[in-house]
Amino acid sequence: MRKIVGLLIIASQLLLGNGVNGQAKNNSIEQAVQQLREALLSGNESKLRTISSSHLTYGHSNGLIENQDAFVATLISGKSVFVTMDLTDQTIDQIDNTAIVRHTLYAKTNNDGVLGEVKLKVLLIFQKDKGSWKLLARQAVKIPI
Repeated sequence: MRKIVGLLIIASQLLLGNGVNGQAKNNSIEQAVQQLREALLSGNESKLRTISSSHLTYGHSNGLIENQDAFVATLISGKSVFVTMDLTDQTIDQIDNTAIVRHTLYAKTNNDGVLGEVKLKVLLIFQKDKGSWKLLARQAVKIPI
């Protein structure tokens, strides 16, 4: 009986330990998503470059695909401006040094001086690089507002 109780205690500790570890992993990815959100809202070149990979492929809902330089240039130039941004329905799946994030993005925009609203389903792929999560790929699709 003591062996069974001992095994149950060990098994529960292992399960709880994995849950805490999984939460810690997701928290670091959630922080990276928040850093990306803040960089998109600020249009700050340094923040945008810090959170994104030099190998970035950034897919817009209209089919436009940008590399890191084009992505940053679009945001710092004012051509694309996020005024507000809310992220909901977020899921995170981490496999080793890669994280797959999906969420719904609702934003108010000011693109080239034209106010607008977007509602998008977004897929983000982050890769851990030298201890930091970097946005490697992003693809968005429009959904009706």
